[in-house]
This record gives sequence, C-alpha cells and structure tokens, in this order.
Amino acid sequence: MLLVGCDFSSSPSRRKPIVLALGALQGGSVVLQDLQPLDTLAAFGRWLAAPRAWVGGFDLPFGLPRELLTGLGWPLEWASSIAHYRGLTRAQVRETFAAFCAARPAGAKLAHRATDRPAGSSPSMKWVNPPVAYMLHAGVPLLLEAGVHLPGLHAGDPRRVALEAYPGLLARELIGRRSYKSDARARQTADRHAARTELLGRLECGDTRLGLRLTVDAAQRTALLDDGSGDRLDAVLCLLQAAWAWRCRQQGDLRYGLPPDMDPLEGWIVTA
Repeated sequence: MLLVGCDFSSSPSRRKPIVLALGALQGGSVVLQDLQPLDTLAAFGRWLAAPRAWVGGFDLPFGLPRELLTGLGWPLEWASSIAHYRGLTRAQVRETFAAFCAARPAGAKLAHRATDRPAGSSPSMKWVNPPVAYMLHAGVPLLLEAGVHLPGLHAGDPRRVALEAYPGLLARELIGRRSYKSDARARQTADRHAARTELLGRLECGDTRLGLRLTVDAAQRTALLDDGSGDRLDAVLCLLQAAWAWRCRQQGDLRYGLPPDMDPLEGWIVTA
C-alpha cells in the first residue's frame, strides 16, 4: 500500500509548494520512497484523482467546530456544512469569523473542535497564523471532487483514503515545543537545524508511541535537514501518522484508528 504524508498550502507556489512524502510500511518501519512537490492546487487535485490505491495523512482540517456552525446557523451535517463553506469567498470567511469572534468574551474568541485540545492544534476557524480556515476552504473540496474516502465523514473510493493529520502532534512528542522550522530565511537558524536533526534522529530510532520507525537514505536525510521551512519534514511526520492508521486498518479497524465517538461533523486528527 502506498502511504502518503501531505504538508498542505492553501496558496501553493514554486517557492512554497504542497509537499507529498510517499512511502510504504515494511514491518515496523516506514520507508520513505519520494518527496514530491506540487506547486498548484490543480496539480494537487490531479494527484488525488489518479486511479491508484493509497492511505494518506493530510495536514489540513477536515471540519469546522460544531459550536461555530451552531452559532452561525450553518448546516449541522458535514457534507452540507462543507458545501456551504466552499460557496464563500476567503474575504467572506474572514469577515464572518471575525464578527463571530468579536461578539465573544476575551479568552474565548475562537471556537474549538473536540480534537483540538488533545492534538494541540489550532482551531480550524483560525484565518491567520496559521490560516487553517483557508486550508480547509481550499483543500477539502479537492478531496471531495477527487472522490476519495474520508473515514467517519464521507464515503468515497475505499482505495484512496484521506485522514486529517497534524505534524505538530508528533513533533512535540519528540522535541517538546522547540522550534524546528520557519518560512522566513533569516529565522532558519542553527538552533532550528539542530532541532530538526534531533527530531529526525528520533523518528529513525522509532522513539514514538506510534511504534514505528522511519527509514531514509542519505540523500533524503540531507533534504529533510536542509529544508529550513520544515515542509518536507512535516510531510514525513504526516506520513508516519498515515502509516499508523494503515496498520490499524490491517488489524481490522475500519475507522483507521479514529475514535468510535468522533463527532461526524467536526472530524478528528488521526493519532490524537
């Protein structure tokens, strides 16, 4: 089975592409086979739609908070909520979410999904730093258009399975809250390189609760360490989460490790 980890961008470019980490599970090892950049959303959509079997972990939210949808009077069924959301422009998303936050008390401006706190992830309605609301807006419609299967949310092609992943969850398990990446070249420091080195080394040793170790060759190791943005390493972290989910499926879990009580409106981050 082809396994995929995706570091997603809602506005990809040649300088800041979507990065796919492709690999396979061999025993307790996840073997990295390729790192593939995609510099347009159209290229990403074509990759998703191609007729091949895979299980992937995608670093973008798959649903909005139930509290937000209820407060806005939007549909409380997943497919309908996504259809409504994709019909908005990014400017409308920003204005609507800003107005929602403005009406709430300090300290509780943003609505959260149930998965956010155990995963340590940003609320999926956040439109800046990081703009995950735009990532959902750009990415989930492409998953639907490609006809992929989203366990617990949407029945699609069972040969192409997409799960919500979050690299920060696995990274924090290994190096705490040390920063290992920055998009700003001036902030791509020796300390961040050292953090990437430790993080990658611990992945190779299998020092995670996932019970999996990463296998890379020398050229791949250099590419992962030299990428100061961390995009390639984030894609590999998502690849490990996808491998864990695939192993759950091999053991008979039709939900790929997602909790049985997952909110079918909000979704869930795999391994959280």
